[in-house]
Amino acid sequence: MAAEKQESPFSVRIEKGTMDKMRILAKENGRSLNKQIEFAVKQYLKDYEAEHGEVKP
Repeated sequence: MAAEKQESPFSVRIEKGTMDKMRILAKENGRSLNKQIEFAVKQYLKDYEAEHGEVKP
């Protein structure tokens, strides 16, 4: 499977408490913080699309 082209870096502001929790989950799952956030976003999109249909880019 070919890797998709990566987007340019994107800054996002996230509350400290939320980031602290994401760091804990990343460590528990053996992921970097970046990959944990990416995983969470993909999971959200999957759940959203299951309920509302495909979001077409």
